[in-house]
Amino acid sequence: MNKPIRTIFIGTPDFGVPALQSLVNSANFEIIGVITQPDKKIGRKQVLTSPPIKVTALEHKIAVHQPEKIRNFSLDVFSDIDLIVVVAYAQIIPKSILESPKYGCINIHGSLLPKYRGAACIQASIMGGDPETGITIMQMDEGLDTGAIIHQEKIKIENNDTTGVIFDKLSTLGGHILPDILLKYISGDLKPQAQDNNKSSYVGMLKKTDGHIDWNKTAVELERFVRAMSPWPGASAITNYKLKTINLKIISTEHSVLEINSHTPGTLFINDDKLCVQCGQDALIVKQLQLEGKKALTDKEFLNGHQNLIGTTLE
Repeated sequence: MNKPIRTIFIGTPDFGVPALQSLVNSANFEIIGVITQPDKKIGRKQVLTSPPIKVTALEHKIAVHQPEKIRNFSLDVFSDIDLIVVVAYAQIIPKSILESPKYGCINIHGSLLPKYRGAACIQASIMGGDPETGITIMQMDEGLDTGAIIHQEKIKIENNDTTGVIFDKLSTLGGHILPDILLKYISGDLKPQAQDNNKSSYVGMLKKTDGHIDWNKTAVELERFVRAMSPWPGASAITNYKLKTINLKIISTEHSVLEINSHTPGTLFINDDKLCVQCGQDALIVKQLQLEGKKALTDKEFLNGHQNLIGTTLE
């Protein structure tokens, strides 16, 4: 390249930080500005907190813009835009912005499109029992994750992988390969390929209530569900003891399930000194759980302090 590619980066959470960092570190790209979501109040103390992308941008003295609605934002504050890179921004980019850069808008998406368009794609891949997932680098159009595919990179989903683990793997992977893929795309060495819409699927954004466990499902399904809901919103359940409602989270379970079907679904029981929960088919072996407002407990710690809950039914 004779001169650096003048690039705007649009994104918000940790997922996009390695991508932004890799472009900053590349002599082939000049990040002329970052667009991210406004600061938000977070946690019980409602502390006003900047998005991770903003924090990274300011560390490199890059101008940051935080419009409430990007559809009302004008790119006139920038000049000579070659490229826009979007990673996990959580707002629809308007046509006026999509068509502004010389080389268009490029997105990193956390699934192997056209499967799992939308938000909770990592969770969907784990719950679906997929053997692999990956990232898709694609051109953006006015649809939701419908643009032509420039490049895909796959990773294996291991038996104990949670959403948090896959999130970190894909985030790092995206940042690692992004500069090279962009250069090959801009030079014409990589030709975007249209998606097969007949193979597409869509997943929406998770809500906190989506973590509630349905114990009528099979143990295999719920083992995946627990991993998919980690770290947020967590796989949650309630039980009742002496007219008191007790909230808890199942943090982790063994990958292997027990072929036991002698209890009502949701029943906590002990088998071979292990804490188990009956499911609609077979049973889960619980490794770690947490009572509301308390620290996380191993199965042994739970059995030592909460024998009274054995035999109760989780709902």
